[in-house]
Amino acid sequence: MDQYIINKNSQLNGDHEVHNKTKGCSYLPALENQIVIGNFYNCQQAVGQAKATWPTHKINGCYWCSTACHTS
Repeated sequence: MDQYIINKNSQLNGDHEVHNKTKGCSYLPALENQIVIGNFYNCQQAVGQAKATWPTHKINGCYWCSTACHTS
């Protein structure tokens, strides 16, 4: 299982990106802007949990480390 985090700050398009912290990512937000979502087998589970936790936010997977979940 990998640990996933979400950026508490949104991107310019309004998305809060989900990152795979275990595998690493060149685009991880600063530590103070990371919120741990939890440990999951894939980004789909992590994004699903993030959407359930923050239903009013636009949630998207990071293009670089959660590619299968990147939609915009």
